[in-house]
Amino acid sequence: MQRPRMPWAERWIQSVWYEDHPMGWILRPFGALFCVVVRIRRWGYVRGWFASLRLPVPVIVVGNLTVGGTGKTPTVLWIAQFLVSHGWRPGVVSRGYGGRVDDRPRTVDPSDSPTEVGDEPLLLARRSGVPVAVCRWRGRAGAWLYTQHGCNCLIADDGLQHYALERDLEIVLLDRTRGTNERCLPAGPFREPLQRLAEVPLRIAYGSSLPGEHALTLTPLDAVALAENTPPRSLASFRETLVHAVAGIGHPLRFFSLLRAAGLCILEHPFPDHHPFCPEDLDFGDPLPVLMTEKDAVKCFPFSRPGHWYVPVSAVFSPAFGAALLAHLPPPPRDCPYG
Repeated sequence: MQRPRMPWAERWIQSVWYEDHPMGWILRPFGALFCVVVRIRRWGYVRGWFASLRLPVPVIVVGNLTVGGTGKTPTVLWIAQFLVSHGWRPGVVSRGYGGRVDDRPRTVDPSDSPTEVGDEPLLLARRSGVPVAVCRWRGRAGAWLYTQHGCNCLIADDGLQHYALERDLEIVLLDRTRGTNERCLPAGPFREPLQRLAEVPLRIAYGSSLPGEHALTLTPLDAVALAENTPPRSLASFRETLVHAVAGIGHPLRFFSLLRAAGLCILEHPFPDHHPFCPEDLDFGDPLPVLMTEKDAVKCFPFSRPGHWYVPVSAVFSPAFGAALLAHLPPPPRDCPYG
């Protein structure tokens, strides 16, 4: 039986932000005030009124203007691997949302627990092949990667609004599949006014792209079993039966749409972003397969059972995006490999 899990408060917020709910108009003055405050704050950093850290290596910030998922993690993975292939030694810094992260930087080990370092940093550490560090203050995580791992380029996973860390390149992701009211919090999903886009050199759009934007395509890969010693399965092999689809990400419908586009018949189970899964969340009272996102899987390995699978996704860009990325960076230095 299909069991929707999205809390009513989150469903209500989604309707205000994305379905032109009347409450959006009532909250509009508060959104306008929020816009003013964040612009003043940004101006303060630009003018040097607030301190910011300049690291001795290029810093690339990959972030959102809005609350919620936009394909940021697959994009960070793609950028990290692309930079490695072009002679860079990148590292990824993250605030470690959802983990017990403090002011002391630490390197994320693939064997770490998501409750310690956060689900997204753990996923990045397991798939990227580059060092990942977490800290409440991203600048310290970046300095840690530079001094302890010899990284000569840093990718900040999220942190577009974290102006305490100076950046050499900003990349913003947009989800063109979701129409918003284009208002700032709390009236809409925007963390900064839409006009902020004009200040960002590289813009990535999922769904459809406008002139000056680079299109992002997310391609699902073969399903991977959470249980050991089970070979991967193609998504096509799941077309023979109904499957449970579990997603605790910023925009669960994106995952569900990818599965349906692959020809699967699914029962949707949306959860809040960064949901702390427990065994009962995956117990649906039947033997049907359970397919989940890779980000959710890092939290479900300890209590996984046969029939539990995760579906990795890969970001796909045109060669023009890679060329534009390199054009904003100096040539990679010729020095030693990772320390």
